[in-house]
Amino acid sequence: MSCSVAEFLDSVKNKNVSVVGVGISNTPVISMLAKAGARVTAFDKNSEESLGDIAHELRAHGVKLVCGENYLDGLSGDIIIKTPGMRFDNPALLAAARAGATITSEMELFFECCPCKIIAVTGSDGKTTTTSLIYEMLRRAGYTVHLGGNIGSPLLPRAAKIKPSDIVVAELSSFQLHTMKKSADVAVVTNLSPNHLDVHKSMEEYIEAKTNIFTHQPQDGVLIVNADNEITDGFAARARGSVLKFSFKGDPGCDGAYFKDGAVYTVENGRHERLMSRSDILLRGDHNVENYMAAALAVRGLCSADDIVYVARNFSGVRHRIEFVREKDGVKFYNDSIGSSPTRTIATLRSFDTKVILIAGGYDKHLPFDRLAGEILEHVKALFLTGDTAQAIKSAVESAKGYDARGLPITVTDDFDGAVRAAAGAAVGGDCVLLSPACASFDKFKNFEVRGDRFVSVVRAL
Repeated sequence: MSCSVAEFLDSVKNKNVSVVGVGISNTPVISMLAKAGARVTAFDKNSEESLGDIAHELRAHGVKLVCGENYLDGLSGDIIIKTPGMRFDNPALLAAARAGATITSEMELFFECCPCKIIAVTGSDGKTTTTSLIYEMLRRAGYTVHLGGNIGSPLLPRAAKIKPSDIVVAELSSFQLHTMKKSADVAVVTNLSPNHLDVHKSMEEYIEAKTNIFTHQPQDGVLIVNADNEITDGFAARARGSVLKFSFKGDPGCDGAYFKDGAVYTVENGRHERLMSRSDILLRGDHNVENYMAAALAVRGLCSADDIVYVARNFSGVRHRIEFVREKDGVKFYNDSIGSSPTRTIATLRSFDTKVILIAGGYDKHLPFDRLAGEILEHVKALFLTGDTAQAIKSAVESAKGYDARGLPITVTDDFDGAVRAAAGAAVGGDCVLLSPACASFDKFKNFEVRGDRFVSVVRAL
């Protein structure tokens, strides 16, 4: 399509536009379309009553609402904008497409309308931190930067105010990327490991969804990948543009960045330069060194080394990502509710110098816990499990080689608050109590932010 947002809005005037999902990413889009003169119908599985003020606001704009259990019955329209978590092969979508509807998403439309450079980040772990680092580095360098995608507010409603000289920094999930037909100018893939297999039909489908962040790039596009991850390293051979690699294990043998002897180095046209010391990075953990290398490569040619190092020394992190909550009676409490996969929790465990008291468990994404179990034996002194996956994690740990019940007590409770209080009660001065669930939150909470806020609330009330 490739048009301005004004041209897009003019094109939807008097057309039937259906928006599936009245959520954070779609509500502003629905209002924008209605104001542009489209005949908008919003579909949502929740009841109209549960939508509350949002429903009243949309009706005030002339939007028709279809809500409830059978909300997709009769889905139709000239254009259908689906919510990111809805599979592209949903029968209702396929039927509407056969009837002539154009199926798209807020992010796909934005990529078509965006007038400026887009730097996008995806991966299984580290997306939000890396995206935030890029945003902060560019702001430090004086650019007007727009943050969005899977983080912040929707980008499409802001497109009319974005100038060609601005820069968009977007975090993109596999759900957003699944049907993308246009790629970012600069694409960053932090790492890939099994995730979201409750929605994706296979690991192969999950990987292919991620590749859309770069496969549609022109020859002047840039792909940045983790050389230490076999899957992402393999993406380099499929890139149309230039490729930069980062590695925590040393020189990747090409242009990029690497960590060696306590410092981060960059490589450009074969020239190696020291960028910063490990001690310059305020965030803890090897995974955050990787995030900084990825971010530094994403802003190559846009930010100075001073800009990058300034952010490293001053950026204290994103909420719910190894967030220090408080210290009570010599016990430190950390909120890592973003730890919604085994690999992310493993990275967090490795960032602590001593064994921690871990609270884990949650919604079942059908991911294996065998590797996590080994890391728990090495890094955890007491384990408190809650949620749908509690028994699965317990079984994996008890089956792990070297497990000793006397050395690693395991407590299972269905009550999240009770698990937090029990973990706190088991701690003594010098201990760290860590929430890093290794699972999504949907068994008990709306999202990981709500889960993290609940943890913080219980901890502060101790």
